[in-house]
Amino acid sequence: MAQIEKLEHSKVAIKLECDREEFDKALKSSYNKNKKRFQVPGFRKGKVPYQLVIKYYGEGVLYEDAIDEIVNPAYQEAVKENELEVVSRPELDVESIDENGMKYTLTVTVKPEVKLGKYEGVEAPYYKREITDETVNADIDAMRRRNATWENVEDRPAKSGDKVNIDYEGFKDGVAFEGGKGENYDLTLGSHSFIPGFEEQVEGHNVGEEFTIEVKFPEDYHAEELKGQDTTFNVKIHNIKEEKMPDLDDEFVKDVSEFDTLDELKADIRKNQEEAAEKDAKNAFINTVVGVVADNAEVEIPDAMIDNEVENMANEQASRMSQQGIGLDMYLQYTGQSMEDFKAGMKPMALIRVKSNLVIEAVAKELKLEVTPEEYEKELEDMAKAYNGMTVEDIKKAVGEDNPYVKESIINRKTVEWLADKAVKTEPKEEESNEEENKEEKEG
Repeated sequence: MAQIEKLEHSKVAIKLECDREEFDKALKSSYNKNKKRFQVPGFRKGKVPYQLVIKYYGEGVLYEDAIDEIVNPAYQEAVKENELEVVSRPELDVESIDENGMKYTLTVTVKPEVKLGKYEGVEAPYYKREITDETVNADIDAMRRRNATWENVEDRPAKSGDKVNIDYEGFKDGVAFEGGKGENYDLTLGSHSFIPGFEEQVEGHNVGEEFTIEVKFPEDYHAEELKGQDTTFNVKIHNIKEEKMPDLDDEFVKDVSEFDTLDELKADIRKNQEEAAEKDAKNAFINTVVGVVADNAEVEIPDAMIDNEVENMANEQASRMSQQGIGLDMYLQYTGQSMEDFKAGMKPMALIRVKSNLVIEAVAKELKLEVTPEEYEKELEDMAKAYNGMTVEDIKKAVGEDNPYVKESIINRKTVEWLADKAVKTEPKEEESNEEENKEEKEG
């Protein structure tokens, strides 16, 4: 029977012991597993008797596997019996091995206790961006740009918005530097894809011109040898192209959409923008409500939980980057970060995520929320829709009829929806509205 002792910082000591008979049985099991390793004069390798191995090597040679055989099942049983929610790997301390058997302690970190503050009816600002003729026209202009053509320009110098085809070579103190040369490179002026000041100095020059420009590399540039350095570039313009937008008429609408008239297209864009604005406002409100509820709660977050969440976040980001063809090592090299820096930057957000999840879980327990069979079935249907080609039966075979993680996901969502439904919407302050608008512009 395990003895449970609560320690500071959400740690728990699980004290266990086994008698000598059980320990001797584990030693013999360890011997059978490892006997091919032992060699004693007069015996073939792997044929040394158990007692002779003990006499010749000492029984300590069998301890590692014997201890594992005893500890692992006992630990799992203790966790289950005492309903411990463990969030870290156990740390083993073998206190004694003698004629009475073995005494040992496993120290683990468990989920911390959450002391909820106010969670029903909290106040949070609600902001929904305004949909106007300008926002609708911006989407239409984007459609026109996607269908634009590029025509050669011969009778004027390059200007912002043009696409120029250039040769360039960079020099520092008169010496060409690595990575500073390109030939027949297409550069859109005003795109800010080159070093600050480069594109602006290309403007005003004509096809066939060769010229020199001076630029200073940013202090935070990824290449150490170029940070803050003054450089010159020799540039030659091969051609200049300007963007020709298609005429905005019903014929254009028919070419790019399922609609026949411009008015129909505008009405559809407005409807979609309204729905997106409503969805974004709801999600932002929900996130703010959860943040307020979390701020009202008291909980000491164990380092192990933060570290686990950082690992999850790092893996998520690495997966997203790999889908774009960018390896994590390449990203770290480009940004000049170490893996430790990369993960350290994630800790503040990891702390927020962990605390929010713990608080949502605590609220769900207070509300005694449960999952109905209908809700579980619908969740599986939604999962099947998310994975193209899979049926509900396929999902059931994969996750089972009563998967605890699926249920936890449903309960968490129900909890968040409950908190949002009970929350009080307030008018956002002007600076909050501006922040939301700026965020949407950047994301757009």
